[in-house]
Order: sequence, then structure tokens, then C-alpha cells
Amino acid sequence: MEFAALRDEMVDSLEHDTKAVVEAHPTGRAMRAVPRHEFVDEEHRAYTDQSFRHRDTAILSPSMAGRLLSALAPEAGDDVLVVGVGVGYTAAVLAEIVGGEHVHAVDIDRRLVYDARANLASAGYGDVLVDCRDGAEGLPEYAPFDRIVVEAAAVDAPAALLEQLAPGGRLVFPRGSGDQTLVAVEDGETVGVHGPVAFAPLLVDGEQGSAVERNRTVREDHERAVRAAESRGGWEHEWIDWENR
Repeated sequence: MEFAALRDEMVDSLEHDTKAVVEAHPTGRAMRAVPRHEFVDEEHRAYTDQSFRHRDTAILSPSMAGRLLSALAPEAGDDVLVVGVGVGYTAAVLAEIVGGEHVHAVDIDRRLVYDARANLASAGYGDVLVDCRDGAEGLPEYAPFDRIVVEAAAVDAPAALLEQLAPGGRLVFPRGSGDQTLVAVEDGETVGVHGPVAFAPLLVDGEQGSAVERNRTVREDHERAVRAAESRGGWEHEWIDWENR
């Protein structure tokens, strides 16, 4: 399969068709270079403009990735933080623009961190740093960042991420809980609104797919039932006692 030709067709459609969501430079050039088939399970559909599911997260469609990066407006040499790395595709495109050593990424789901690392290494971007973190807390030891992009929705910009922006830096994230809008923020002010989007919410620890689910035992269930029965009074309590005789 000739992936380079498929990449060109994909980017041509994003630059020139009715979508027109990608600028030829630098985002379009970077997307022409990144082998998206390294980041999706169905490589024969890797260059169609569609999203996929992987480990309870969404792999962004090329047009959505392009919208994020166009709003972010990264430049060569910028230090960038990706919050919600997913499978790593957006981080790879950023690596083509700013250089892999300038891209840092976090995800709250440990499984996705391992997947993103493997995908990035296979695609030739092993110098991108990917760590397992609560995205709302950012990556303070590598701050400040010239650009931060969040691939999850929040009601407002997380304070820690704003604090980790360099002077004049830009944060792009989907704002809202129900109806969402992609916004760009600089110096605490909204400087760009880039249309409606639909992202999953930014997770807190315990909500990620890799979190350990509490295994409540039969004993606990029984104890809860007994306490609930004993807390009842009047005829209801007498009826329960009568049933247990």
C-alpha cells in the first residue's frame, strides 16, 4: 500500500476541499510526513477523515487534529505540552513542526502512555516525552511551555496549565461541558474561538480506563444489607424480622 500517496490525498482534502481546516505550512506539511497508519489499528482506513476508538478514548480524525493545531499555531522550536496524548498522533505531527525534543505529552491512562510511546517510536518520533500524569496538573518540571493543547473538554482552563505557559504562550482546549467550543487563550484572555467541538471530559484520577475498580466483597454487600434493614423502624422492621424467622 502506498501510504505517502494516501497521506497527500488526505491533506489535499483538508487544505482545499470544503473543510479547509489545515494550512499548507506548517500543519499540512507535517501531516504529509507523519505515518498515521502507525497510530491506528485499521491501517487501511488510516487516511480517511474519520475518528476511531482505542482503549476507551477517541483517536481524533485528521480534520479535528488539523483544527487543534491550526488553533495552536506552533512554530519551530516551541516547547509544547500535549494533555491527553491518546495514541500519540497529534504529538507526532507537532514533533514534525517544532522538533521531537520540544514535545512533551501526558495522559492519565497508563495503558495509553505505553501505547503512545510505542507508536511514536515505531513512527520515528521516539524523542517525544510521554508521561503518566493527571492532565489538569500539566508537567511542571518541564515548564514553561510556549504552547499547550488539551485533547479533552473542561469548563474552564485548568489553573495549573495557565501557570505553566511561557509569557505570550497559548493554550488551546475545548471549553464547555455540554455544548463545547474550541478556544485559544493567551495571558488569561480568550484570543480565538474556533467553532464547536465534541470531546470527552478531562478525567480525574480514578475515572481513567486503567484505574483499579474497587472489588466490593460479598461480605461487604451482606453487611450493608443488614445495616440498611436494622435502620428501618415500625411495621417495616417487624415485617423483616418476621420474614427471617
